[in-house]
Amino acid sequence: MAKGKKSANRSAAKERVTLGIIGGSGLYAMQGLSGARELRVKTPYGDPSDVFVVGNLEGHRVAFLARHGRGHRIMPSEINYRANIYAMKTLGVERILSVSAVGSLREDLHPLEFLIPDQFFDRTHRRIATFFGDGLVAHVGFDKPTCSELGKLLTAACERAGVKAHEKGTYVCMEGPQFSTLAESHTYRHLKFDVIGMTNLTEAKLAREAEICYATVAMITDYDCWHPQHDTVSVPDIINNLNRNAENVQRVLREAIRGLPEGRTCKCGSALAHALLTDRKMIPATTKRRLAPIIGKYIS
Repeated sequence: MAKGKKSANRSAAKERVTLGIIGGSGLYAMQGLSGARELRVKTPYGDPSDVFVVGNLEGHRVAFLARHGRGHRIMPSEINYRANIYAMKTLGVERILSVSAVGSLREDLHPLEFLIPDQFFDRTHRRIATFFGDGLVAHVGFDKPTCSELGKLLTAACERAGVKAHEKGTYVCMEGPQFSTLAESHTYRHLKFDVIGMTNLTEAKLAREAEICYATVAMITDYDCWHPQHDTVSVPDIINNLNRNAENVQRVLREAIRGLPEGRTCKCGSALAHALLTDRKMIPATTKRRLAPIIGKYIS
């Protein structure tokens, strides 16, 4: 085992952190983490995308995870979203700052600018986006799918970091891995969506079920294929913009963490309070054990 690397969940329990960062395309490591060590977390849903890198940043204990794995090995449809969010929960994470590369569906949302979305629209069809089932039914509220407190924090952090950002908007989440057809891209624009990506909605749903605050920095890399001067999405251009966006988002995240309040006053931490519908006596013991980190404060 490499020096500085831990394994097993008993080690994870000693690494209590309250802030998680999920890095998307272009962001595979978090700069400035002091005392950083790798931590491998096992879950009932299999392995997360990669090891967690846990360390201190701007006075907070932070757990960083590369969504696609280091080296970008995992497609959006292959990501083990449940394992990623479950592992965050077992580490003690209460807030997740998510970073994602997106295409713009609006003329005034330019490449290299950021959007902090407050809404999602689901166009995925191959993903499991709930921890529930197997004898336990829950329906969480999801009309406001991101944490407004974290959204405001990220918007303010962008301003302090000198990165142009747009507050609020709708992120349409497609399955991928192919980019949109021209007909799809025009349809999304007609529906007044703002950006398009392939990952964040699934994370947001699971984070809400896990009672974790969740917000996204959507980093714009291109205009999708609708734009008459950008009718073909060029992978080399996207990669160039990814690298430039990654530099900017590192500054934004540090600014956001620096301004992070100690306690939560939002409703994210009680999302399950009235969501668990199954008669407690009817819930299978195996389901209770598996979901103990998530439902433990409601069901013993």
